[in-house]
Amino acid sequence: MSNPIRVAIIGCGLIGQKRLNNLPPGSVTVACDLQLDRAKKLAAQSPGCIATDSVTQAVTSPNVAAVMIATLNASLAPIALQAVKAGKHVLVEKPAGINVAEIKKLEVAAKKTGALVRVGYNHRYHPACLKALEIFQSGALGPMMFVRGRYGHGGRIGYDKEWRANPKLSGGGELIDQGVHLIDLAGIFLGEFTKVEGHATTSFWKMPVDDNAFLSLRNKAGNTAWLHASCSEWKNLFSLEIYGRDGKLHWEGLGGSYGIERLTYYKMLPQMGPPETTIWEFPRGDESWKIEMQEFFEDIKLNRTPVPGLKEAKAVLQAVEKIYGKGRKRKAESGN
Repeated sequence: MSNPIRVAIIGCGLIGQKRLNNLPPGSVTVACDLQLDRAKKLAAQSPGCIATDSVTQAVTSPNVAAVMIATLNASLAPIALQAVKAGKHVLVEKPAGINVAEIKKLEVAAKKTGALVRVGYNHRYHPACLKALEIFQSGALGPMMFVRGRYGHGGRIGYDKEWRANPKLSGGGELIDQGVHLIDLAGIFLGEFTKVEGHATTSFWKMPVDDNAFLSLRNKAGNTAWLHASCSEWKNLFSLEIYGRDGKLHWEGLGGSYGIERLTYYKMLPQMGPPETTIWEFPRGDESWKIEMQEFFEDIKLNRTPVPGLKEAKAVLQAVEKIYGKGRKRKAESGN
């Protein structure tokens, strides 16, 4: 990119660093974090970049055209709203907010200013997902039947004391952390979910948010996504199975501690029996962060509506709110 879009990164932790690592040199002009030292550390890696602990300064800077937000869940939407009102395009990490109401406010503001908002569901750009979409969109799976997904990690000592265990900062537990990725991915293959069932529970960690969530989501045609998100998995796991009448796709692994990323395509034969099987492995890792940001810059260049954007983020959070709402209702009924 000869003339990179000038970017402000707000939130200079692990994810902010990942964003910087995958951006063209010199494109980050403002680094912002409440911990100024972290902002300075990130700014030092991009020539001409200034460091600040002021969100207002970052989103109103004339030297910024787009803002990338990688903060705690509770501050994602408020910061995005500031940026959108300032006329800046935004890439905000998932889940983009902690409730549907926040996303609706963003939609209204973005419509007024013309700002584009992309939501960072980077799993869509993993190599196995891109290959799965290619096969799915070719029609090779035939009519869809159901999706089955599992995503989990084992936490770590002190996990129940981290920000993710504080509902005021996180908006919830494992469902709004990793579970939202599963909901988003299932929606790619099954479309809008019109019926949401399931529950979130705290089975192991002593914290006021869920450590396991079990969902059964159905679309208008009755196709089901059965999903389980967990932070008591112990052995990190990612598995997404997409079932059609003529074939099945199984994506497993995300690289690193989740195991080698692999996609298996099972093609049903006319005589049925053992299917024809093709396996792709992606040992070199993924470029999902880089591809996602390239898509964001294309959104801006073409003035196109980002996908996933606020519409998709709202759909995911609607499912999350229904599950959490059912949990609150059960607690009220039980008197606990």
